[in-house]
Amino acid sequence: MSLVDPLPEGATPELADEFETFETILGFVPNSLLTMQRRPEIVEGFDYLTKKVMKEADRVDPGFKRLAAHMASSGAGCQYCEAHSLIAAGIHDVPQEKLDALWDYRDSDLYSEKERVALDFALAAGKVPNEVDAEIQAALRDYWTDDEIVELLAAISLYGFLNRWNDSMATTLEDVPRQMGERVLGDRGWDGGKHVANDD
Repeated sequence: MSLVDPLPEGATPELADEFETFETILGFVPNSLLTMQRRPEIVEGFDYLTKKVMKEADRVDPGFKRLAAHMASSGAGCQYCEAHSLIAAGIHDVPQEKLDALWDYRDSDLYSEKERVALDFALAAGKVPNEVDAEIQAALRDYWTDDEIVELLAAISLYGFLNRWNDSMATTLEDVPRQMGERVLGDRGWDGGKHVANDD
């Protein structure tokens, strides 16, 4: 059960533009934002940061940023964000076949060595305590420029906020990301955790 219930989408009409951003990213307005709207300035700030971090014209592909965000969310243990990042990656042109093979990324031909080292970095960066060590840093520098590393870590850090928000809030997971989580992550033990209503 969520710590604080989300408000209806129309409860704060002045946030229509911000909510439209997340409709574009996810195909719906997430319960996390519907809860945040109790303090509209938080939604406004989060929308601004999201647009800057995840923008299309950057050096790192926006779909891949969502894969990095997924790995960081897995490292943090946030099942809500794990599912959401998969939906966002698909909307940003990551093929379903590549999403389905995500947790085989170290061996799958669908992932390049450049992508593998970035996903290793994201997984280590999402953990507490942080597991980014000299070996991971060196591998990352072999494939990614400083500017690209900053972009990747910004995406990871943006989801760090969401990981803390959604796991502490026990935000209720919406149907579409729940189905994606079950498809891609179900065989890894993912079940939605505290983000899925318990009918018992």
